[in-house]
Amino acid sequence: MKRNDYISWDEYFMGVAILAGKRSKDPSTQVGACIVDNDNKILSQGYNGLPRGCSDDEFPWDREGHVLETKYPYVVHAELNAILNSRGTNLYGAKIYVALFPCNECAKAIIQAGIKEVVYLSDKYSDSDNVKASKRLLSASGVKMRILEPKNKKINISLDINDI
Repeated sequence: MKRNDYISWDEYFMGVAILAGKRSKDPSTQVGACIVDNDNKILSQGYNGLPRGCSDDEFPWDREGHVLETKYPYVVHAELNAILNSRGTNLYGAKIYVALFPCNECAKAIIQAGIKEVVYLSDKYSDSDNVKASKRLLSASGVKMRILEPKNKKINISLDINDI
């Protein structure tokens, strides 16, 4: 008899996105993204961080202060990193799983890449202008937006071979 406590595809891909976010060096926000095709194959992943070749120790990670002394002009968001990491793979019709609802800049990249669905966990910035703009853009271009309400709130990952 098969086991019944396995995770759904949505939970699996969101778990991959969250795990990717664990690579982020950002001390306040770790976001990951996972792009999947219609056959449930992972096409790409990304997390929020500095562009390739830029040292994590030479750029600011602050959230407040003069704009050039904050992380905002330097960090690439998880969604854009996942799109760029696909290295030309056709993303048309794909889904993107991301823990935090995409900003308007990422929404534009999602639309241009041909991604047709955004699955997210949190919409904590829903009252911000850039998320309102994001939703307007995604809606106008026919991109489906869906909040994931997982049945499993925790997925434990062990790197101990004895746990397998």
